[in-house]
Amino acid sequence: MFRRSFNRFVRALKLRAVKQCAGEEKRIGTRTVFVGNHPVSVAEDYVAQRFCDNRIVSSKYTLWNFLPKNLFEQFRRIANFYFLIIFLVQVTVDTPTSPVTSGLPLFFVITVTAIKQGYEDWLRHRADNEVNKRHVYIIENAKRVRKESEKIKVGDVVEVQADETFPCDLILLSSCTSDGTCYVTTASLDGESNCKTHYAVRDTIELCTAESIDTLRAAIECEQPQPDLYKSLGPENLLLKGATLKNTKKIYGVAVYTGMETKMALNYQGKSQKRSAVEKSINLFLIVYLFILLTKAAVCTILKYIWQNTPYNDEPWYNQKTQKERDTLKVLKMFTDFLSFMVLFNFIIPVSMYVTVEMQKFLGSFFISWDKDFYDEEINEGALVNTSDLNEELGQVDYVFTDKTGTLTENSMEFIECCIDGHKYKGVTQETDGLSQTDGPLTYFDKADKNREELFLRALCLCHTVEIKVNDAVDGATESAELTYVASSPDEIALVKGAKKYGFTFLGTQNGHIRIENQRQEIEEYELLHTLNFDSVRRRMSVIVQTKEGGILLFCKGADSAIFPRVHNHNIESTKAHVERTSMDGYRTLCVAFKEIPPDDYERIDRQLVEAKMALQQREEKLETIFDDIETNMNLIGATAVEDKLQDQAAETIEALHAAGLKVWVLTGDKMETAKSTCYACRLFQTSTELLELTTKTIEESERKEDRLHELLIEYRKKLLHEFPKSTRSLKKAWTEQQEYGLIIDGSTLSLILNSNHDSSSNNYKSIFVQICMKCTAVLCCRMAPLQKAQIVRMVKNLKGSPITLSIGDGANDVSMILESHVGIGIKGKEGRQASRNSDYSVPKFKHLKKLLLGHGHLYYVRIAHLVQYFFYKNLCFILPQFLYQFFCGFSQQPLYDAAYLTMYNICFTSLPILAYSLLEQHVNIDTLTSDPRLYMKISGNAMLQWGPFLYWTFLAAFEGIVFFFGTYFLFQNSSLEENAKVYGNWTFGTVVFTILVFTVTLKLALDTRFWTWINHFVIWGSLAFYVFFSFFWGGIIWPFLKQQRMYFVFAQMLSSVSTWLAIVLLIFISLFPEILLIVLKNVRRRSAREHLLSSCFLKLPAITVSLGVNKNQNLELPMLLSYKHIDSGYS
Repeated sequence: MFRRSFNRFVRALKLRAVKQCAGEEKRIGTRTVFVGNHPVSVAEDYVAQRFCDNRIVSSKYTLWNFLPKNLFEQFRRIANFYFLIIFLVQVTVDTPTSPVTSGLPLFFVITVTAIKQGYEDWLRHRADNEVNKRHVYIIENAKRVRKESEKIKVGDVVEVQADETFPCDLILLSSCTSDGTCYVTTASLDGESNCKTHYAVRDTIELCTAESIDTLRAAIECEQPQPDLYKSLGPENLLLKGATLKNTKKIYGVAVYTGMETKMALNYQGKSQKRSAVEKSINLFLIVYLFILLTKAAVCTILKYIWQNTPYNDEPWYNQKTQKERDTLKVLKMFTDFLSFMVLFNFIIPVSMYVTVEMQKFLGSFFISWDKDFYDEEINEGALVNTSDLNEELGQVDYVFTDKTGTLTENSMEFIECCIDGHKYKGVTQETDGLSQTDGPLTYFDKADKNREELFLRALCLCHTVEIKVNDAVDGATESAELTYVASSPDEIALVKGAKKYGFTFLGTQNGHIRIENQRQEIEEYELLHTLNFDSVRRRMSVIVQTKEGGILLFCKGADSAIFPRVHNHNIESTKAHVERTSMDGYRTLCVAFKEIPPDDYERIDRQLVEAKMALQQREEKLETIFDDIETNMNLIGATAVEDKLQDQAAETIEALHAAGLKVWVLTGDKMETAKSTCYACRLFQTSTELLELTTKTIEESERKEDRLHELLIEYRKKLLHEFPKSTRSLKKAWTEQQEYGLIIDGSTLSLILNSNHDSSSNNYKSIFVQICMKCTAVLCCRMAPLQKAQIVRMVKNLKGSPITLSIGDGANDVSMILESHVGIGIKGKEGRQASRNSDYSVPKFKHLKKLLLGHGHLYYVRIAHLVQYFFYKNLCFILPQFLYQFFCGFSQQPLYDAAYLTMYNICFTSLPILAYSLLEQHVNIDTLTSDPRLYMKISGNAMLQWGPFLYWTFLAAFEGIVFFFGTYFLFQNSSLEENAKVYGNWTFGTVVFTILVFTVTLKLALDTRFWTWINHFVIWGSLAFYVFFSFFWGGIIWPFLKQQRMYFVFAQMLSSVSTWLAIVLLIFISLFPEILLIVLKNVRRRSAREHLLSSCFLKLPAITVSLGVNKNQNLELPMLLSYKHIDSGYS
């Protein structure tokens, strides 16, 4: 990577390339960076390369492209594009309504959306400017020059001081410490809050001043930018943009990647767009209403020409055609008439619904953030909403996929016990002379050899990545100082503290040497030669150290499945027995091994590691091969057991989710015994649950794994199909009446199932496995890789019926399943914030999932489902009288309502009440919803937006529209409604219908409201008062910009008639009577059912009465909502 040539006298340095491996002579995709933008030699021609600047751009728009780009994006939405076409038709074709009637609502929707998106983009611009305008110091001509961050160029030498973030990706040249180390936190990148150690390039460690660093002449050859945070050139030398310098006064680094080519910028990507079930229902309903619109327009067009077949109707004496009209082709005229009817009836498509839904989702998401029950005092944070588009999806979840460590458990590790050569050590001891006993065949108390005990404890003190912090000291710890350990994993801190409990204390790393204090208070030093970092594939980590005597040792720790195959077979049975026993107790286990490396072998290993680390291509594959070769033929020393406590209320939360009809699956990378114990502790598995295992242990009983797997799948399917025969009743009810089953599967078996050969015996593995999973109440997947977690979620998503999935986790290994599921929940845990950053919602604890789903999710779904149905309902009520009116005006396309009413209906008269309802309604108190999980099943399966409820709302709107029109029509059969014998005209007729319409749809919403606040009262009665005021105002003035004053004094004249008053009140009552009657009948039925339940509970089953919380003053029944499901949950 580096090409170096160091001349100490002239202070000229040239970084040279390490010998290239075979096949790397011609490197593709590399860049050469000149340190300080100086050529490495005066004799060489220097041609400055062009790289991007250091500006970060996360904004979507600029001042110049905002209008066209935003309009283009908005008109990609079908409803907006449809209304644009209608508006253009009104402008170009002689239509019965003014272009204002469709143009103004469209303009309102487009404007509100543009303002919202513009404001959000302005916030992004402001955040970008905060980063780009931040001041940094560049070394130029041996001086510190202050510049804005966006002016940094590739090759510039940057000075960064303590607690500052790195402005770009830097190669560490030197630091204020003598050994060239610095400490960095990467919480903003991967969420890990631990301090990581980075090392300066060895040849530049001494260049610690601006003067000396400016004399550097060097060239760096590195790979082109790539997004992977962990695959980088010399990761121990690379400081990433966004990371923060800690516990180090200052460092010097050279910029290698800037601006949008930094790893942070390359990792910034918008989440894939997730669509909720409600959005899909809206699109289906829109298609239905569009079909109704086309049908209405076609029927009116046909009937118009049937009507005009009579010459008198076609051309009456008072409305003669012009010659141009007579010469127009009939087909063309029919087409223009069809378009005119489309324009006349276009308000059946509720364009304003989209902006109302967006406002409801955006404003409604604040209720989650404001919920005090989600606040966690430990981290001083509450819930966070990253995606408000999925609020209602929280009320439709069918499957919950959860991680174990850090999600169900605290991820707060405590060292419990250890095993050395099969001997157990537990509790605080004096020089390990405490309790000691053996697992396996030995039954007497004993302890391991003293040298083996010390070797084991040294391994715990040496094999880790723990850093030490001592009162802001960075040059290493002192023996008398108060030690504070920081690490990326709580496991490692627990192990180091466990070693300290037995007399071996880790004192820190200084100048590449690890210092530990043994039981005799003697300081031991080991030179750290190499660290073989942990990864999820190897499931182990190692260190190579050198003793003062020159001996080279390798210490390795990892999962038992990763260690046992790599150690000598003798004397592992007792340790294996200990690991299995502690796993059954729910502890996390690690095995520890070591080996001595001869000097000749180490020279080869060292050379291979250096070459692999410096490789520009296939670096990870080469390192993996070398690690695999090094970590063999080791000697097993012992094992550790660490306890991860269960999170508060984790068991109660899972019980509530089960009672709500949700299936909970645990997906973890932990070993089966530990995970199974945790599942019992959190009540995922009950004591009566029969467990079906598909693990490596059960499959390896046969020589051919695939044959044995197939046998087990068939056997389990037969058992479950016999237990749960096909029937129409709810499977959820069957769970409580039949034997409960749980499934346990590990990662290797899952790979066999998902990647099975496509022959006759194995091509149906996946389908059988899915059938088994569907019949089990709970599933545990252990030893899972992150990719396998996503595969499981994807498999369930693609099941018949497309169930809604939710994934919850706290670590970076959970991100794949969080992004894959319909709803992703991140826990703000101790494994970092990467899961939280990639999630749709973020909560501090697993227990908060209960209220998030059963409370907020339930309410959000009911609110938005009612909003959608109500919008279609009120628009059909609005436009049906207009359609019926055509039968009485010769299909002349005469509008029934005034243009002002057409424009204001959805914008002003009926918009605010439904918005307030959709934000504030609580048909059931949120505490009741949380305490009685059965209520969640009432809305499952998108119950309120199925075709049944949709048809009910549609027929209700049709009934009321017919009442509006024909009730007013029969009223107008009396030719004179005023005392002075004046006759009402068509605009009065339309105004009466419109008045009844506005009052009816608003009062319908008032009838549906269960939770009244002052806001509901204000918007409902205020909207009606505003309509009356507007009508008086609109008709009380002669407007100079109107050609026709057709509404002048119409409203005031209309209300002067007592008959009109009585007709309006009567027709409103008739329209709402079926709804009122249905509510009364439902309440009577519900009251009688409740009394029967109370009597049976008190007389027969008092214990159930207590458990359900039923008493005479409390009603757990849902109020009448016509679109709720009536199901027998089986949990009563």
